[in-house]
Amino acid sequence: MCKARKLKGCPLHRQATDETAALKPKTTVAFDFGRLSFGPEMAVHLYGTPGQSRFDFMWDILIQKAHAYILLVTAHRPSEFIDARRIRAFMCHRSQAPMIIGLTHTDSPDAWDLENAAIALGYLSANRRPPIVAVHPTASASVAQAVMTLVQHSLQGCLV
Repeated sequence: MCKARKLKGCPLHRQATDETAALKPKTTVAFDFGRLSFGPEMAVHLYGTPGQSRFDFMWDILIQKAHAYILLVTAHRPSEFIDARRIRAFMCHRSQAPMIIGLTHTDSPDAWDLENAAIALGYLSANRRPPIVAVHPTASASVAQAVMTLVQHSLQGCLV
């Protein structure tokens, strides 16, 4: 079990054996857990699940109790935008929790910019989409900023 005062993940990484192996040598199995503390009495628990559809049972378990969520989308792999749309549909079918989109790998030379990523994700109108932010999932300051955006969005009562 993780005990952390700042964001520290507890990932279980194993050698990738499916199509993920072409992209990276290790992949997350089960889920990641992190705790982001904003003070002695205020913390946010963060859970991350792999995006492969074989883990949809984990998505279902976690979305049931989620107060809000961030859908992470890899900006430099546009072929995965279809998967992100499928995951978003899965989550929206099970929960009305507020969400934002976190674009990862935005510093990659092949990364799509925010506007093109939004369109590829099915958001044709800027007025009818959730906030989309660049996020570096392993950098605590970047994650904290994304969480703050999610909290602000949640407080506005915006459900997209």
